Amino acid sequence: MEQPEYGNADATYQAAGGQAGIRRLVDSFFDIISSDPRYRSIYDMHPPDKEMSRDKLALFLCGWMGGPWPFIDKYGPISIPNAHKHLKITEVERDLWLDCMARALSLQEYPSSLVEYLRQQFYFPAERVRSVCMGQQ
Repeated sequence: MEQPEYGNADATYQAAGGQAGIRRLVDSFFDIISSDPRYRSIYDMHPPDKEMSRDKLALFLCGWMGGPWPFIDKYGPISIPNAHKHLKITEVERDLWLDCMARALSLQEYPSSLVEYLRQQFYFPAERVRSVCMGQQ
C-alpha cells in the first residue's frame, strides 16, 4: 500500500485516525501536561475548564490536519496566534509545548513518518504564536 502524502487533502487527518485519533492525541497531550511538573507553567496558562481546552484543541487539529472544521461549527472562527496573544509565550514555553506534543505523538499508534511530519509541522504554529505573543507580528 502506498504511503499518503501528508499535507495533501485529508491525508494527514486520515492517517491520524480522524477525529477519534486526534482526540486520543489531545488526551495524551493533556494527560502529560497535567501530570509532569516540567509543563506546569504552560498547563497553568490554560483556562480552568481543561475539558473545554481539550475539546478546542482536538476540534481545531481536525481542520488543521486537513479534515473537517468542527471547531468553527462549535466555537466560531479562530486565529490561534491572536487567541494566545495575551499570554507570555517565549521560546521556553514554545519548546515546552512542542516537547509535550512530541511525547504525546510518541504514544499514538501512528506511522513513524506521520509522527515525524507532525513534529515538524507543529513548529510553525507554535513559532507563530510565540512571535505574536512577543510582539513580533
